[in-house]
Amino acid sequence: MKTLSDFSLRSHSFVLLPVCTVLVGLGVGSAAWAQSGAGGQVVKPPIATAYMDVATSASDIPGMGAMAGAMRGSQGGGGLLGALGGLVKGGMGGNGGNVFGSTKTGGMGAPGKYVDISVGTLQNPTLQTAEQQIQPPFGLASPLKLVSPPPPEKPEPVESDDKVVEPTYEKPKGKISLYWGCGDTVRPGQPRTLDMANAGVQDIAKFFVMRNSTTRGARLRAGEPSWPNKVDDRRVPDTASLLGAHTITGEGIPEGFQFTLDERQDLMAPLELTQQAQGGAVQLGWKAVAHARGYFISVLGAKGRKGGGEEGAEVVIWTSSELPEMGYALVDYQTNASVDKWVKEKVVLPPTATRCTVPKGIFGQEGAGMLRMIAYGSESYFAHPPRPKDVKKPWEPQWQAKVRTKSTLFSMLGGMPGGRAPADEPREAPEGDATPQPEPSRPSVPGMPGVGGLLKGLFGK
Repeated sequence: MKTLSDFSLRSHSFVLLPVCTVLVGLGVGSAAWAQSGAGGQVVKPPIATAYMDVATSASDIPGMGAMAGAMRGSQGGGGLLGALGGLVKGGMGGNGGNVFGSTKTGGMGAPGKYVDISVGTLQNPTLQTAEQQIQPPFGLASPLKLVSPPPPEKPEPVESDDKVVEPTYEKPKGKISLYWGCGDTVRPGQPRTLDMANAGVQDIAKFFVMRNSTTRGARLRAGEPSWPNKVDDRRVPDTASLLGAHTITGEGIPEGFQFTLDERQDLMAPLELTQQAQGGAVQLGWKAVAHARGYFISVLGAKGRKGGGEEGAEVVIWTSSELPEMGYALVDYQTNASVDKWVKEKVVLPPTATRCTVPKGIFGQEGAGMLRMIAYGSESYFAHPPRPKDVKKPWEPQWQAKVRTKSTLFSMLGGMPGGRAPADEPREAPEGDATPQPEPSRPSVPGMPGVGGLLKGLFGK
C-alpha cells in the first residue's frame, strides 16, 4: 500500500509542481525479471521477451461501441476522418479498426475482447516485424503479424521491467469525499472529506490512499513489434479463445519460442451486473467469473453547485474496500501476490463474492455515479529453459513470456440520465437534450455537470 507520504523528493518519487501536479513514484514489483535470484543465484536476462495483455470489457451504457470505434479510428492515425470512420464501424460492427492499447482503458472500454502483444529481442534491438502463430479457437487466421512502431523523436528513458507504473495527478478544485465498504448504510466515521482549496501537502498525503502493483506489460516501443497495428488491425471475435500453443518467430528471436495457454490464461467471461434499489441503497449482483482471484468496485459521482461550475462542485467516491481506498489504480492488472494479499485484508472482494450493496445517501437524491468493476485474472510466466532448482547453477533463459488477464465493467450507478434506472426506481425523462457535450481535455460524466476539472485531476492528464 502506498500513500503520498511514502515518496520523497530525495528519491525523485514524489514531485509537487506549482500547478499541483502529483507524480506518484515507481515502486519495485516481482523478481521475475531480476538479475539475481534467491540464494544469490545468477539470473541472466532472457534473449527474447514477450508480453500478452488479455482483457474482456463489458458495458451497458448505450453508444459505447460507437465511441470506442471513433477512438480507434483517431488513434490509428486517421485524425478526424479516421474518427468519423471509426464511429461508423464502432456502431455497425466489423472486423477492422483494432488499435493497440485497448486493454489499457482503466475499466472504461467498449464491450468486447482485447489482446495486446509485444515482443523484443536482445539479438536484434531494431526488430521490425514478428509473427505469432495462434490456434483456430482464436477465430482469426494465423499468424498475427506484429509490427514495430517508428522510433520516437527523442530517446526514451531506460526503465526496469518490473517497476510499478503509476498515473499522474493534477490537483482538482472543490471537495472530495471518500466512502468505503459494502452495506445498506454509511458506516461511522465516513466520509473522509478533503477541501482542495485549503488542503496542504500533508493533508493530500493522508487522504489519497491508493494501492497499486501494476507492472510492465505489452507496450509500443521501437524495435519491439506489437499487435494490433495498422498492418494487422483485425478485431478479436467475441467468441475467441487463446487456448493452445502459441509460437513467436522473428529475426533474432530464438527458435522454439513456444508456450501453451490453458483456461487460467484464456480470455475471461464478461462481468454481468444487476442493480436493485432498496430504500435508497443499491444492491449490486453479478455472476461469478471463472478463474477470478477477486473483485473490486469503484463508483465516482459528483454534487455540482446550481448553475454548474467547478468551484463549488464535490467529487464523491465510494469503493467496495473494507479499508479506506481511492481505488483509481486498482481497476487494472495487478500481481497475483498483491491481489491475494488484498483479499485477506478485505480491500478486494473474494472470488466467492457475488453481491455488494452501495450504501444509501452517498450520491444524493439522484444517485448517479460512474461505476467501474474488475474481476482480477492471473499473471502467468513461461520461460525456457526452466529455472534450475540448484541456486549454484545460473539461469540463462532463451526466452520468457508474461500473460495477464482481467475482466472489467463500465456502467452507471442509478442508470443513464433518461435511460434505464435500477429496478424499483423509475426515473423521469430529463427535459431538453440530455446528450452530454464532452470537452476535449476534460472528462465528462453524464448527469454530472461542472465537475470536469475535478475528474481531470483525479484521473490524471
